[in-house]
Amino acid sequence: MPLPLWKDPWLMRITSVRDAVAPISSAIANAYIDFSKMTASVVAVTVEDGAGRSATGYGFNSNGRYAQQGLLRERFIPRLLEAPEAALVHADGGFEPAGGWAAMMRNEKPGGHGERSVAVGTLDMALWDAAAKLAEKPLWRLLADRYRGGEADESAWIYAAGGYYYPGKGEAALVEEMQRYLDLGYSVVKMKIGGAPGTPLRDALKEDVGRIEAVLKLLGGDGSRLCVDVNGRFGLHAALAYGAALEPYKLRWYEEPLDPLDYATHATLAEHYRGPIATGENLFSMVDARNLIRHGGLRPDRDILQFDPVLSYGLVEYLRTLAMLQEHGWSPRRCVPHGGHQFALNIATGLGLGGNESYPEVFAPFGGFADSTPVQDSRIRMPDVPGIGFEAKSALWAVMKGL
Repeated sequence: MPLPLWKDPWLMRITSVRDAVAPISSAIANAYIDFSKMTASVVAVTVEDGAGRSATGYGFNSNGRYAQQGLLRERFIPRLLEAPEAALVHADGGFEPAGGWAAMMRNEKPGGHGERSVAVGTLDMALWDAAAKLAEKPLWRLLADRYRGGEADESAWIYAAGGYYYPGKGEAALVEEMQRYLDLGYSVVKMKIGGAPGTPLRDALKEDVGRIEAVLKLLGGDGSRLCVDVNGRFGLHAALAYGAALEPYKLRWYEEPLDPLDYATHATLAEHYRGPIATGENLFSMVDARNLIRHGGLRPDRDILQFDPVLSYGLVEYLRTLAMLQEHGWSPRRCVPHGGHQFALNIATGLGLGGNESYPEVFAPFGGFADSTPVQDSRIRMPDVPGIGFEAKSALWAVMKGL
């Protein structure tokens, strides 16, 4: 097969970008929203390296935010296709996603991140998938080589996120769900709380304590194996009331009890609740993350930061966030990204984070990891597949390959 006329081994170019919308609808609900009409954007970005080699990278947006087709087609895909070729070359000679990221953010004002961070993050995922494929490496290995002196974790800690509210779902069904996660190899699980709208606080708290105790009984009474998630629903009064009730159980963490942007109230809660607090999944930039660290009262010896790389402008921005955290005395091991996707799992392994979320039963086919990667004691080893590894997850690849 003849090589194309355009040949320059020192240049890269993006030759095509395609997008589609896929449903991830489900009857489940958390304390704030239901997912009955949820959608996701799926993208494919093809990169050519100037010597005739090409790779197609794939991406999608994390759950909890809807498809971004308008933003993608009107602003970010056209800009990405115009990215300067020289800017797409990394110092190691491989593909540089940051060059594409800079092109996408041209003519964008700072602040007011809205949904654009999700659109950019979706394309960023595809750019990193393509970069690793051109390097003929798994993404976790590429990241370790570029940013961690070649050191990658042997495995990643993961936990099973579930315990959503569902019509007619009582304690018995909740316990059965958690048992399925244990049977899959998870030792740490997460459940939703605070999802009884209109119910007096005292009654809602009593109901949730009963649900928590039922799951703890399954876990042998070990609170370090259970996380609870409020999805930002509480005000300070409810957060303090729940915190006082939860503290004796010594749970793994108390997640997103407050509005994610209410830093002062987080600081007040942290003064009263001695256990670990987890938050950050709904902060979508390094600057917002920095404000949380500066003003949220969080404690670097125990609290967990859940910034999702895809929702927050992608890995290019996430690298800036990790650098900021280091400057403020936080270890990357305190980072456990939201999203339950293979992209964040590669990042956790390659950059030495504290772990990653997992969705064994929800948000199919986007939740979960490669088919051939069993979970053992809430840890998972990465497959040696070039790129992010979508091709090794058959249900997800069936959606992506159409692009």
